[in-house]
Amino acid sequence: MQTEKRLIRKPAVAGTFYPSSPIELAKQIAEMFNKTEKVAVGGAPLALIAPHAGYPYSGATAAKAYKLLEGHQYDTVVIISPSHTVFFTGSSVYEGDGYETPLGVVEIDKELSAKIASLNPSVYLSSMGHASGSSRGEHALEVQLPFLQVALGQFRLVAIVMGDQDETTARSLGEVLATSLKGVNALVVASTDLSHFHPEKEARRLDNTVRLAVEKYDPDTLLEIIEDGSGEACGAGPMVATMIATKRLGGAHTKFLQYTTSGATSGDFDEVVGYLSAAIVGGKSEKPNRALIGQHAKKKEDQQLSRTQRMELHSIARQALAAHLNGEAHYPTTDDPDLREPKGAFVTITMRGELRGCIGQIRSNRPLFQTIAQMTIAAACEDPRFVPVTVHDYKKIEIEISVLSPLMRVHDISEIEVGRDGLMIKLDSRSGLLLPQVAVENKWDTTEFLEQTCLKAGLPMKAYTDKDVEIYRFTAEVF
Repeated sequence: MQTEKRLIRKPAVAGTFYPSSPIELAKQIAEMFNKTEKVAVGGAPLALIAPHAGYPYSGATAAKAYKLLEGHQYDTVVIISPSHTVFFTGSSVYEGDGYETPLGVVEIDKELSAKIASLNPSVYLSSMGHASGSSRGEHALEVQLPFLQVALGQFRLVAIVMGDQDETTARSLGEVLATSLKGVNALVVASTDLSHFHPEKEARRLDNTVRLAVEKYDPDTLLEIIEDGSGEACGAGPMVATMIATKRLGGAHTKFLQYTTSGATSGDFDEVVGYLSAAIVGGKSEKPNRALIGQHAKKKEDQQLSRTQRMELHSIARQALAAHLNGEAHYPTTDDPDLREPKGAFVTITMRGELRGCIGQIRSNRPLFQTIAQMTIAAACEDPRFVPVTVHDYKKIEIEISVLSPLMRVHDISEIEVGRDGLMIKLDSRSGLLLPQVAVENKWDTTEFLEQTCLKAGLPMKAYTDKDVEIYRFTAEVF
């Protein structure tokens, strides 16, 4: 029996930034932990900020942060790093199965990775920025992993590389993480070094402004500092995204841990690199009293489609996809007049509980059964976020169909009912749509549902308040 080939990201800087021998690597990290005094921060950290240079230079500063994890456990660690080797727009969430170091393979949390990548167009599943390759590969995320493997043992990973460091990219990622990590036992790690190649005195002046913004837990100030040049950080984007996310997840304050420069190791104080570590500690959530509504989707008393009609649409979807995968241009048909009525619909493909595609049409001039057939093929094979479904995958997939009602313009957000309505938001040339079940699954209230629909459209979270925005609601029969 042939097994599926797993996509494992091999280490790129083992033997240069840190030892390639697992014994030497574990020993080096253990020695750094033994020399590090654990700082009392008042609980398990929500997030860490840690440097990413070679261990002889920044290892002790990083160890100061990772020492805090002793005695704690997390299901998943989200690491955000900048890209040093390739420029691209947005944030790339690793699409593979694992990240390897000399200490073993860290498994990717594929379900959470897919969820994070589904909420905003600027955050997507990809190997961009993650490749190790024959030439120099990205190190900023990789060097954090051995510390985590020693400190935590078992955990799953969400690996994110930011291709650019602009404000829009950082804020979008922070907002997406705030939504995706709600209720998840997760640690966020922002990977960053500070100023590069200034004399020691100048470096400390620049780095102190960044340190103060971190200590004040102020992402807006940090963005201003980087923008006006009064401070430098190659991972400013990861730090901003981490602060934005954790503020909404219950972060209360930051704890500065350690600062040093490369001069302490090299003895060269003419051109140094700055290193900082810090922790973000929990407290009361910013939204402790926000009520969740519509936690369970309301069941219609008068279903528009009968059980037999639903079964027929599922059969049509399966037949159409099977024909497509076998290279046949065949669409099954039906004589049922209800299924020949034009209606909009979305088709969602999952495999082993993980999203593999979701595509649909809000309105359609074609009969419903044809829309279902075509959207099934599109969701399985044309969703750019996922690898196309293959013949080998066919028997493993699940198909969910959502038949949409006509769009209804929302004039007052009080008209929106979570659990009943889906939303579409349009502003200028951008639009985004979320199905009713998405809000229910994520336990969003009306405001959060509006915010996440804005993110889906690639708009700011509060764009729904814009005077020119168009908000539509619709219902969906999901089966």
